[in-house]
Amino acid sequence: MGDRAPLSDDAEEYLVFLAVERGRAENSLRAYRRDLVAYEEFLQGRGLGVAGVSEDVVEDYLAFLAAAGRSPATRARALAAVRGLHRFCADERGATLDPTADVASPSVPQGLPKALSEDEVGRLLAATGAGRSPKDLRDRAVLEVLYGTGLRISELAGLSLGDVDLNAGLLIAFGKGAKERIVPVGSFARAAVAAWLDAGRPALSPQRWARRDDADSLLLSTRGRRMSRQAIWAVVHEAAVRAGLRDKVTPHVLRHSCATHMLDHGADIRVVQVLLGHASITTTQVYTKVSQERLRQVYDAAHPRARAVRGRSGARSRGPRAAGPPRI
Repeated sequence: MGDRAPLSDDAEEYLVFLAVERGRAENSLRAYRRDLVAYEEFLQGRGLGVAGVSEDVVEDYLAFLAAAGRSPATRARALAAVRGLHRFCADERGATLDPTADVASPSVPQGLPKALSEDEVGRLLAATGAGRSPKDLRDRAVLEVLYGTGLRISELAGLSLGDVDLNAGLLIAFGKGAKERIVPVGSFARAAVAAWLDAGRPALSPQRWARRDDADSLLLSTRGRRMSRQAIWAVVHEAAVRAGLRDKVTPHVLRHSCATHMLDHGADIRVVQVLLGHASITTTQVYTKVSQERLRQVYDAAHPRARAVRGRSGARSRGPRAAGPPRI
């Protein structure tokens, strides 16, 4: 099923609305299209169009996806696309009702982000060593900025020279939905970027740029092109392998780690929300669960009355028993 499979006029108009009015990214639009194509194929099998859908049909579609082995997350995403289409038809296309209004979204288990410990981050950041080659300087800047700012990999790849003000210690990130936000850059990341701009980037800049976009890019590949998300991912993976963290690190794990460590050290959750560019505080609250788990682990490991102890009989107890009154 291709990304350009035919859709109803209502669905095509909805995708245009998402692109123009909501500023959805191209990848998101492709995902919406795939979900809507699958939905409309289901409707066609029942001899229905979008206008003829009832709540029971939507429920049947979710049951169909479940029977096909689709995960709760996939079914929830599919319902989000279907719900958006019907709400658009009700608001913009004159439909008399929204058949998804009372349909409950599948429950999706909330997984906790797999943040690195601060020691593991230190190992990762040290993995580029003290090398001064253009690639070493660039890779160090990539790792420091990802952890120091919590940027998404696409946001880092999209940074241009004019988006970074090292004197002020700020950068402008363009997040989901082309939303712009100002992000502070810490001293380590600032120093790494400055070293890259001074001695690394000039060495990788070609005599003649292939594209204007390459000339403006903050980060360059060894061929003098704007670094892609895949190239940045490869930098992180290479450092993870050298640090002995092969299966624990991705660019998004560094984003998780940035948020978790800030909360560990007392940052206000609203500040972290703004820093990461989360539209909803609910998304950021996931990180508080991580910090609470770490707090519990540290407490259990460090407090003498938190750990289980083994008595003379070999049975485990939750700490020393309080002394009773003396016998008379």
